[in-house]
Amino acid sequence: MPVLEDRVVAARMKFIPLWKLERGELVRQCEFANFVEAMQFVNSVAELAEGAGHHPDIDIRYNKVRLALMSHDAGGLTERDFDLAAGIDSLG
Repeated sequence: MPVLEDRVVAARMKFIPLWKLERGELVRQCEFANFVEAMQFVNSVAELAEGAGHHPDIDIRYNKVRLALMSHDAGGLTERDFDLAAGIDSLG
């Protein structure tokens, strides 16, 4: 899958407002009431990611979760990163 051009990335960012662009990755920070809720969210993300065959980097700090997406095999952001970000957003 080809890496998206910067102008395409900028246009696609408008459709995933919960995400930020940081050092070439799509990043989303989430905060939950407690660790159990954070883990439930992470497990939902894991199920979605496994189905998509594309996996985010996940950092869990008690009730805070940081997700980062980038297509490492392609060397940058691709359509699958934006598709998975939108899918994660649909989880709530």
